[in-house]
Amino acid sequence: MARDSALEPLFHSVNEWRMKNIKTFSAFISLLDNYETSTGVAEIVTQEEIAENNHFLDAVLETEVMQLTHQYLVGKNWAKLDFKDFKSQLYTIWFQLYSRERGAGCDSCGFEHVFVGETKRGHEILGLHNWVQFYLQEKLEHIDYMGYVARQNKSRPDEDDQVLSLQFSWKGLVKPVGSTFIGVSPEFEFAIYTIIFLQSNEKVTRQRVRIEEYDLEIVVYRHGQHIGTAYPVLLSSNNEDLY
Repeated sequence: MARDSALEPLFHSVNEWRMKNIKTFSAFISLLDNYETSTGVAEIVTQEEIAENNHFLDAVLETEVMQLTHQYLVGKNWAKLDFKDFKSQLYTIWFQLYSRERGAGCDSCGFEHVFVGETKRGHEILGLHNWVQFYLQEKLEHIDYMGYVARQNKSRPDEDDQVLSLQFSWKGLVKPVGSTFIGVSPEFEFAIYTIIFLQSNEKVTRQRVRIEEYDLEIVVYRHGQHIGTAYPVLLSSNNEDLY
């Protein structure tokens, strides 16, 4: 049985005004309740949900982060110059449904897995690598934060930590280790995972990157034309105790 090593929640406070008033955050949050989280259950996508997907992509594509990403990808011949074509490419990569379990119909997509989280056959948590979803689920008392893998000389996460490996329970299940960025924007994660996905046709791509003081490995699994999963791994951590 997993041991709960955390007496307090992960998040003490978050600026919810920014979440509600920054366009990409508010559009992102509107997508989090659009999915049946159990694999093996086919998704039913409404026209309203399709419109929300498109609204989110439009918001993301207005940001400097994604405009620079588009320029970079075009320069590598990994994306088309036309912005509408690029948006369509992003929709396919992130929102087009596919089957995660054989014979189950279209029960998953990259966005659901990475940002919302899924459960498999009632005994395993899949994905859920996003801090906004974690915060909102923790606020609703649906997630119980159980500890984290500490960086050197750290006894608990603080406001300086921007990449964490966490243990938590959700929907009655425990995820032993799940890594996530903390405090970053939706467009940042969308950009970095899309770039790593498009740079290779391999089933698994692992790209070492340096972001500020963080030495990271970005891991992206491919599911055909779609993202299967994507998450950061903190390489500079050499203290493997769970606090």
